[in-house]
Amino acid sequence: MHKRLFIFLVSSLLFLFSVKVSLAIVDPTSASNNKFGIHIFSEKDLENAKSLVNSNGGDWGYVTLVITEAERDHGRFQSVFDQMRRLHLIPIVRLATKASGNTWDAPQEAEIDKWVDFLNSLNWVIQNRYIVINNEPNHAGEWGGRIDPAGYASYLEKISQKLKSASSDFFILPAGLDPSSVNTSSTMTESKFLAQMLQANPKVFDHIDGWTSHAYPNSSTNIYNHELSLIGKDLPVFVTETGWPRNKYSEEQIGRNLINTYQNVWNDPKVIAVTPFILDYTNAPYDVFSWKKPDGTFYSFYTEVQKLSKVAGSPVQKESGQILAAFAQPIIFTGVDFVGAIIAKNTGQSIWAQNNISIGNETGNFYIKGFSLNNIEPMKLGLVLFRAAQSQSDGIYTNSLFLNGSKDQKITNSFSVEAALVIFDKTKLINFFTGTIRNILKI
Repeated sequence: MHKRLFIFLVSSLLFLFSVKVSLAIVDPTSASNNKFGIHIFSEKDLENAKSLVNSNGGDWGYVTLVITEAERDHGRFQSVFDQMRRLHLIPIVRLATKASGNTWDAPQEAEIDKWVDFLNSLNWVIQNRYIVINNEPNHAGEWGGRIDPAGYASYLEKISQKLKSASSDFFILPAGLDPSSVNTSSTMTESKFLAQMLQANPKVFDHIDGWTSHAYPNSSTNIYNHELSLIGKDLPVFVTETGWPRNKYSEEQIGRNLINTYQNVWNDPKVIAVTPFILDYTNAPYDVFSWKKPDGTFYSFYTEVQKLSKVAGSPVQKESGQILAAFAQPIIFTGVDFVGAIIAKNTGQSIWAQNNISIGNETGNFYIKGFSLNNIEPMKLGLVLFRAAQSQSDGIYTNSLFLNGSKDQKITNSFSVEAALVIFDKTKLINFFTGTIRNILKI
């Protein structure tokens, strides 16, 4: 059979790489969303959180976690986010200051830049970066011992502006308020608090992207409707705290209440996430809200929520990367497959796997017949092995390899390697060498 010889030469590599710029946050209602979630105290609870919120058809549920000023450790929380990515958990991060006794310090503007630098240094799990700005400021104990609606409005606006300047992917949520509070020297009703925020800054809520609600049964499990009416906004809702304390309700009552509320209240389309407080907590007074017993087992309502039917969420993740090198065997014959390898770096948010990545050839000088790779996590290098076959006749061709993402779209236009494909006819090549040898022998 007539065969052609061709040599695959990598002549130049294209190192340019550009991340797709996000013009705005992603509407969380624009794709399938699993609103089940849980509030955790420590990252050690992530496996149990996943078993709860991603059960029975569910995927990509939510987890609310708190980061204090003293915990702004990039290495620690990048590891936490990487674990959440593997477990398909979406983080909702609540910012906190530091406690002085029973009182949390009021946040200082001098800390804003530190928060922005830290939060923007992390490779987030999904494109939307959900941030809750502090906690229940209508309690003096949550704001340096005083109630200051104007001060909170000012801080909310400033930190939102700076976060948005760093990345338009930050999805800003205000602090959840205590809707059951009354007007005393240490507490204020949420209606009065919100009115005074608006009085101090009428446009303050133009700087948020969603609403945070602490929808406990002592107020209402759908109190968010009243809260939104108070600020005159129609926003996606994140119920980051809710629950029935065991010192007032039996274990069975809590289970029934949760099931009823999930099915008849929190099925509201505007509710994006519900993260009851709290998965595992052993210290008074909040131990009565814990879903986990001191002996390490779970209360029955954990299992009851596990059994509830859920949906598989599909949040948007950025996909980007670099091809650092490409290699192929130097001599290939027509009709015989050749093999090659790509060294690539994942610079996006999704984990590259066999089922969500494919190899493309832009010029069509050869075609990919198959490939294999081990999972490549964000910010890691990986090796992609491929098998291909040529489809051209004699000539010299410019060739381009690239990777496709999960939606079968090229991961940035510059995610490619330029190469020259030189194809030789075997007979001509043999005649060339034969003639050369004869000429040498005549000398």
